[in-house]
Amino acid sequence: MTTVDKKEIEKFSKLARDWWNPKGKFKPLHLFNPVRLAFIKEKLISHYHLDSKSPNPLKELKILDIGCGGGLLCEPLQRLGAAMTGIDASKDNIEVAKLHSKEMNLNIEYVHCSPENLKIKNEFDVILNMEVVEHVSDVNLFIENCSKLIKKNGIMFIATINKNLKSFIFAILGAEYILRWLPVGTHDWDKFLTPEDLEIIASKNNFETDEIVGMKFNLLSKQWFRSSDSSVNYISTFLKV
Repeated sequence: MTTVDKKEIEKFSKLARDWWNPKGKFKPLHLFNPVRLAFIKEKLISHYHLDSKSPNPLKELKILDIGCGGGLLCEPLQRLGAAMTGIDASKDNIEVAKLHSKEMNLNIEYVHCSPENLKIKNEFDVILNMEVVEHVSDVNLFIENCSKLIKKNGIMFIATINKNLKSFIFAILGAEYILRWLPVGTHDWDKFLTPEDLEIIASKNNFETDEIVGMKFNLLSKQWFRSSDSSVNYISTFLKV
């Protein structure tokens, strides 16, 4: 007897192929992945004084990726040596991530849960919240639970979208309605956060702002790059104090 449903496996296999298809519905994330991955790697090597020349420079680190999706960040970070845990509120996403990591022979722990339900305290050196906070119902509670999961002097990354007229034009009208990069309704402008708003919430939960870096997209080269302009997309890093 087996509990395996072949139709379900086939369904998740198709989803996995789409998650990892750079020309599929997750194309925007694939385009964004190289610049955010490079930033994360560079920041962690600097913060933890790691060996940048090592093929596995992150081997000493335990990283939690919240809202991991299909594992687009978990997999390359695990290849860099990190002990990866990915969690997601979507069971389908976790099943897809598990399937793909198994196909790639990678050892990543995936858990279907939200941070408040993860029964681990002060465990992680790094927390990644990449394109997540603009989708949660209570940002303060979310960050409060992140604070419980990370070690002192640990570093938390938050990638999100600023809240202003420009972000409404570019991230919603442009990305969803004109260029059709994202399904209409993907983002709610009311849930966007300015870097200042995020800093206030983080400071209430024992985090100190470390750096704010803007991210911009070049329509001609089809590439993301770091920028001093954080008026639309940005990544903030915070240190646990």
